[in-house]
Amino acid sequence: MDGGDGTVRLGALNLKAGRGLDLDPDVSLSSPVTRQKATAAKQFIENHYKNYLQGLQERKERRRALQMRAEEAQVSSEEQEEMMRNLERRETEYMRLQRRKVGIDDFEQLTVIGKGAFGEVRLCRAKNTGEIFAMKKLKKSDMLSRGQVEHVRSERNLLAEVDSRCIVKLFYSFQDSDFLYLIMEYLPGGDIMTLLMREDILSEDVARFYVAESILAIHSIHQHNYIHRDIKPDNLILDKNGHLKLSDFGLCKPLDDKYSTILLEDEDLTSQDASEAEIQSGSERPPWLMPKEQLQQWKRNRRALAYSTVGTLDYMAPEVLLKKGYGMECDWWSLGAIMYEMLIGYPPFCSDDPRITCRKIINWRACLKFPEEPKISAEARDLICHLLCDVETRLGTRGVEELKAHPWFKGVQWEKLYEIEAAYLPTVNGDLDTQNFEKFPEIDGPPSSIPEVGPWRKMLTSKDNNFIGFTFKKSDIVKSLESSGTDMRSNGPSKPPSIVSLLGRMDLEETVMAEDEQEQET
Repeated sequence: MDGGDGTVRLGALNLKAGRGLDLDPDVSLSSPVTRQKATAAKQFIENHYKNYLQGLQERKERRRALQMRAEEAQVSSEEQEEMMRNLERRETEYMRLQRRKVGIDDFEQLTVIGKGAFGEVRLCRAKNTGEIFAMKKLKKSDMLSRGQVEHVRSERNLLAEVDSRCIVKLFYSFQDSDFLYLIMEYLPGGDIMTLLMREDILSEDVARFYVAESILAIHSIHQHNYIHRDIKPDNLILDKNGHLKLSDFGLCKPLDDKYSTILLEDEDLTSQDASEAEIQSGSERPPWLMPKEQLQQWKRNRRALAYSTVGTLDYMAPEVLLKKGYGMECDWWSLGAIMYEMLIGYPPFCSDDPRITCRKIINWRACLKFPEEPKISAEARDLICHLLCDVETRLGTRGVEELKAHPWFKGVQWEKLYEIEAAYLPTVNGDLDTQNFEKFPEIDGPPSSIPEVGPWRKMLTSKDNNFIGFTFKKSDIVKSLESSGTDMRSNGPSKPPSIVSLLGRMDLEETVMAEDEQEQET
């Protein structure tokens, strides 16, 4: 309707000649729900076009690389055209596979292998390929009520962004109306906590190997400007060959958010007098030691504590507990505490009371002691002391190379760690073996076989708006084309080959084979 001044009014929208879109006050002052939906829509559209443009660029690069390979092989123009048509057919098949929506009904849910404060980890099998994965399942309502949305978003982003053999691989992430799902590789060797509970202490050679692999794993996420903030033995997982990978990135943060606070916000942890009094109360024994009975009780309860909402504070750096600014160096403190436990049998500041643990960590100068037994080398002790110390003098603060150069690591071949035989070989009998994980009862009964994923075009609820952009599918062309029935021949490198190398090699091989057949016929 014409407003008389050249303005066309459509409901609450004002369209003026030669001008953009004006919003009436009743539109600009929208409700929080409307703003939330607008933000979600904006993020969805941005993700869609970002992925589209990235895919377009990758397809152009693959075509260019294949043309170069064909020219180097000096194949005829007719054969080059056939190779290009073959590439286009496979690109189309690949895009079709990538567009396919993945949901919970694509997986058969099997044994529970882990439980945490916000969900569970379960073994699962892909129905179409039979591949075995680990499924992390998180309840949306719990994530929202406990303020964990940003944490799960950071975990998903890190896993999607960092492609390293030192961390657990993410293959898919998706959601339904009630849960978030992360489909990751299954590592059947168990975690370092399980190993420590079995062995009590590790030899220095075994400890050196796993501390070295932990350094590479932690550094791999630091290179992408993430802080893990939750380095502990149950987050260091072993594959079937005994090599270590870092997992559980629920507390990780991008480095630009390094001035943040976590846990115990109502606790006054800075009162040194109170902490010393509480540590020493009721006993003439040294304040850093626990009685044997208490130590055994702590060891029995450690797994249950790991599954609790509070979690364990034994490996947390003092600057984190004190809510000071902190960065990547807090992860190196945690590694020092793990190394101490590997060699001594328990963490340096453990207590059956989390408040005492906090106070011990804050007063680490008085509480960091080494028992007479078991004895450890001077180099191992020196490294621990240069990890459990002030940020300014902590190894790793000025770069990972100063850690690698420590005398305790003399002789370690850092570039070949993941190629050589591991220091410990876990017992693994088959792809579905879970003997290296704790057994959990099926409290809620067996998982439902009814598909929980509705049409992808359904309207998002307010709860879902918080998780826009969570969906992820690993661009693994090898697995994608194999599952589509395409014959792929690969030499099995450590990193999956690109579509360029695969298609280029195959087409060139096919061309040579065809020429040989023609020569034989003549």
